[in-house]
Amino acid sequence: MTPDEEADRLVELAVAVDEAIPRGLRREWDARLSRQPVLVARQGIFAGHGGIFAYQLSARSPELETERASAWNAHQHERATAHVLSATFGRADLEHVAHGRPLFVRCPRAYVVGELLVPQRPDRLVVEVPDGLHVDRAVVEGLRRLRSSGFRIALPAFVDRPEQRRLLPYVDFVKLDVRDLDVEGAPLVEVATSFGALLIAEFVESAEQLAHARELGITLFQGNLLERAGVLDRTRARPVSM
Repeated sequence: MTPDEEADRLVELAVAVDEAIPRGLRREWDARLSRQPVLVARQGIFAGHGGIFAYQLSARSPELETERASAWNAHQHERATAHVLSATFGRADLEHVAHGRPLFVRCPRAYVVGELLVPQRPDRLVVEVPDGLHVDRAVVEGLRRLRSSGFRIALPAFVDRPEQRRLLPYVDFVKLDVRDLDVEGAPLVEVATSFGALLIAEFVESAEQLAHARELGITLFQGNLLERAGVLDRTRARPVSM
């Protein structure tokens, strides 16, 4: 079965499951959802001249905030990503969020390998793979498929692990934690750019960290020094098909 046939089968399965839900239960569920706020966090990724290059989006949901994200299991990560995608691409007026810029969304393995589908908006969505992703043939093929569809890929928390190096030919952005640049800065930058990816210095908290990242040739920056994540309320935005 080809990847396209697999995607079609997943769509057919989703439709069948949706049609099997009793109408009364569906109305009850819709009413429950309508009473809950639809929130998403947004933080700017800045270019060297100070303008916003892109935005990082993350989940803000009471159901997901009972414990730290670092303790989430795979299902919770998938729910968080589904929440972000639904709150943005699944609501009208996407440009209220994007303002014409790329939107970075952390997408766990199920999205990378095609078990869960991303919105077909490669003009806006940048698929950011999760930290510690187990890299196998399915992941590599998934990234190839996403890129062939026009999506850009981001690799966060790069520290030159073997599995991260394996992904470098398939990514467009590599994120470097500025706290990792003090000792291994120049060698890390050299490896991270070996396949032409743009670098993003993340977790920038001080002017000194920003200056050091610039000295290393990094041109994109993210962190609380530049902008703290703000919360957007998308509750009133009309739901649309993704």
